[in-house]
Amino acid sequence: MNIFRLAGDMTHLFSVLVLLLKIHTIKSCAGISLKTQELYAVVFATRYLDIFTNHISPYNTIMKLIFLGSSFSIVWYMRYHKIVRRSYDKDQDTFRHYILILPCLILALLINEKFTFKEVMWTFSLYLEAVAILPQLVLLQRTRNIDNLTGQYVFLLG
Repeated sequence: MNIFRLAGDMTHLFSVLVLLLKIHTIKSCAGISLKTQELYAVVFATRYLDIFTNHISPYNTIMKLIFLGSSFSIVWYMRYHKIVRRSYDKDQDTFRHYILILPCLILALLINEKFTFKEVMWTFSLYLEAVAILPQLVLLQRTRNIDNLTGQYVFLLG
């Protein structure tokens, strides 16, 4: 196993755990961009299309399931949980995240290793992941109120 991949997986996993800890214990998603979370859900949904068809290792499959499950559960918490959703500040989270998707898709169609559906979607997920943090950074800049757990989440995600 590549040590850099392991380090990247672990820091991303810790960032998600910090965020889930904040949402679950404090029952608040204040300072968190729903739009960034939705972009990450799209990133992992398009990257792991092969989850049931291409088995590499138990570690790989487990990490795929964790990243998919955590991404969609965070979005669910922020959109539908009766207490958590009240703390989401839609007026501050105004970055138009949908404008990031089309350029990433066009880039993936033009620059990929092999022109197949799975490969283009995987490449799209890489490009989208590179810019998915932008709505979160804009939200933090707007609110200028960063609590400890939100700061740790963004640091670990970076």
